[in-house]
Amino acid sequence: MQTIEIPQDNDCLLPANLEIAVIIPCYNEAVSIGKVVRDFRAALPQATIYVYDNNSSDDTVGVASQAGAVVRRETRQGKGFVVRRMFADVEADIYVMIDGDNTYDASAAPRLVGRLVSEGLDVVNGARVETEAVSTAYRPGHAFGNAMLSGCVRTIFGTGFDDMLSGYRVFSRRFVKSFPAVSTGFEIETEITVHSLEMQMPAAEMGVPFRDREAGSESKLRTISDGIRILWAIAKLLKRERPVMLFGAVGLLFVAAALALVLPVLAEYFETGLVPRVPSLIVGGSFGIIALLCLFCGIILDTVTMGRKEAKRIVYLAVPGVLEAIAMRQRSGTFRENA
Repeated sequence: MQTIEIPQDNDCLLPANLEIAVIIPCYNEAVSIGKVVRDFRAALPQATIYVYDNNSSDDTVGVASQAGAVVRRETRQGKGFVVRRMFADVEADIYVMIDGDNTYDASAAPRLVGRLVSEGLDVVNGARVETEAVSTAYRPGHAFGNAMLSGCVRTIFGTGFDDMLSGYRVFSRRFVKSFPAVSTGFEIETEITVHSLEMQMPAAEMGVPFRDREAGSESKLRTISDGIRILWAIAKLLKRERPVMLFGAVGLLFVAAALALVLPVLAEYFETGLVPRVPSLIVGGSFGIIALLCLFCGIILDTVTMGRKEAKRIVYLAVPGVLEAIAMRQRSGTFRENA
């Protein structure tokens, strides 16, 4: 995990008439969810706080309700299902998504929201910053996996976030309502990042402190299994968003194998006039045909991908952005700014 500077400017002007929703996916977070809700009520007093419970077996629902949150349930297990439900159900101009484990700093929310509003962004990512507390809160396996997976996404899809797997993000309504979520688990974070990159949305990343979980609270992350799921999600997104790259790479492998089999046979033929290794020639020719099929598949799927991108872009542009919403309220005389 890279060290990212934490902005210290606390003098953020927040929109008073724009609706802000804090959306919190939760699974067995009774130990910490009450403090998370209370901290966000203090940091963003104008926001409505939603807690979406994902079949918790503890008292997450009761604690969240007592703390003042609007509690709803998603019975399909997995963070991806919860995020999909939150994005579909909640209506707001600005969305602050945060994990319910109390490892992120709620006091950073006004800065993140202020950055989104002042620059007209669609995404602000809260990157976990290395501090003394992170040495125990951020396990070495998770830090290595995050760096590797974030670097993989940057290499394939272009410049992205340094902390792709952060659970602290601020979205515009335009992002939320144009996001076609298909993931079911923790890989939803990867899908969010790739969606913003593929749609070329204006985005930024700001450092936020990261701390240990509350005593008695257990992490839901599993380093190996979740890492494999995220890698598989990247592979599926590569097929969906970069088919020429994927099928072209596979085709090149078959071309290399075909040449390795065919070239020695051709060399021997030109030297002796004989073809003693006919099976090698047949297999090599088959590999060449497969390489051509990969190329054609990549080209055809790329056409489909372009059509999907155009359709998503039309949906994206149909939803007012933050600055457009502010302008509309200013014209109607209902917009104010809160310090």
